[in-house]
Amino acid sequence: MMKGAYEVVHGALDMIQPHETWDFASVGFPAPISNPFPKPAVIENRCLNLERNELSEWVEHVTKQLIDDLPDIATDHDESLQTDATTVYGGNDIVSSLLGEFRPKKYMRRSYFDGNGEELQWSHELGVHQTNISEKEGSTRSSMSRIDENGLSLITLLLECAVAISVDNLGEAHRMLLELTQMASPYGPSCAERVVAYFSKAMGSRVINSWLGICSPLINHKSIHGAFQVFNNASPFVKFAHFTSNQSILEAFHRRDRVHVIDLDIMQGLQWPALFHILATRIDGPPQVRMTGMGTSMELLVETGRQLSNFAKRLGMSFEFHPIAKKFGEIDASMVPLRRGETVAVHWLQHTLYDATGPDWKTLRLLEALAPRVITLVEQDISHGGSFLDRFVGSLHYYSTLFDSLGAYLPCDDPGRHRIEHCLLYREINNILAIGGPARSGEDKFRHWRSELARSSFMQVPMSGNSMAQAQLILNMFPPAHGYNLVQGEGTLRLGWKDTSLFTASAWTSRASR
Repeated sequence: MMKGAYEVVHGALDMIQPHETWDFASVGFPAPISNPFPKPAVIENRCLNLERNELSEWVEHVTKQLIDDLPDIATDHDESLQTDATTVYGGNDIVSSLLGEFRPKKYMRRSYFDGNGEELQWSHELGVHQTNISEKEGSTRSSMSRIDENGLSLITLLLECAVAISVDNLGEAHRMLLELTQMASPYGPSCAERVVAYFSKAMGSRVINSWLGICSPLINHKSIHGAFQVFNNASPFVKFAHFTSNQSILEAFHRRDRVHVIDLDIMQGLQWPALFHILATRIDGPPQVRMTGMGTSMELLVETGRQLSNFAKRLGMSFEFHPIAKKFGEIDASMVPLRRGETVAVHWLQHTLYDATGPDWKTLRLLEALAPRVITLVEQDISHGGSFLDRFVGSLHYYSTLFDSLGAYLPCDDPGRHRIEHCLLYREINNILAIGGPARSGEDKFRHWRSELARSSFMQVPMSGNSMAQAQLILNMFPPAHGYNLVQGEGTLRLGWKDTSLFTASAWTSRASR
């Protein structure tokens, strides 16, 4: 596999506990940019000549082939569509014809297309290098020859298991999952083995949940928040989400004396010290700041509020904190303490660690009622809805890329890496595959919130040149060889690894607030 390592402070990061005392200096990020740049920053492609990682590219190729070739009758049991599993799956005929082409050493010469039939060229008019289809095919062919046979066999068996689950052949799926758990370890030396280990564990949970009728996960907030801090230091993704959003909020608060930030899932509030610092040093004086933090644990919310209040006091800034231990989609506007004359900003860093907001349609209606000056939205570039096989295909490509980005620079025995993979990435995989699905959750999830906001009473606010520069500063903390990419397009900023976009940041404003 790939060589090289990205240094992290293993012992210190691994010992971080939730709500450890911090200040602005300890956060370690640049403050938001308050003054415009004379010229827009040019975003460069940071890996023009770098070789793509073998696992994520092979998974991309195979899963897209899987979508193209899967028979229409192989539907998800979650959607309450009746399927004769014996007919579809009997004798492994479907799997033999479908997955026989995915066996190691056999390469299918196909183009890469997205759902609209467009070539997947993750780039924009800023001069980012575009890789043509023939180059991608040649790269895929060479990468497939480099992946070890064991890794390819594991992923192939995982694909076969996904097809079995998609047609509700749970007995056959369980047999294959038992085989996978004996072959793959989350501590394995290769990214392929670790990905398969976590995916097979999540799919095993789905099978058991289907038999027992269980679909509600337990949430260990302390382990999640501790791992989130480690992830924050080991990659640019969390910093990107925090500081591009902070920049948009800062611009919306320009010359405003009373401001109110509503964080839909505040966790430990690591995002806000940098924003507080720049607000406290404004030439025209700091505003009165109020914050409403939402989460599922009142104890953690109160502690987060205490930390933020202490920090604001040290800056000499007026600050109030209001905790709400409910999901955003489960409250009405009267529960959010708004005051006349306040400029309201809503921040939402989306994830699938747990359901932070409740029903999407209720969340949208509440956002419309609050009419915020700005909504900062950071979305994962992965669909959480649709059939099981849809979710499997999308998540396998997405998380194989995330595992690759960690595995390329952190040793396989790094405790911080395992903490991220086990406490964060696996939990998200489990919630998408074992917990997710319209019939299981009782609700439909929006595929992309950007399109839903555009269809309702919100207008997009293009990410400014300062937001671009802020994101580029964060990316500059990581050497170019790390392979992270920043792309601007359609008013958004997207951060990814190699050729795969992983997180998209956008900003919106309510028409009523104007």
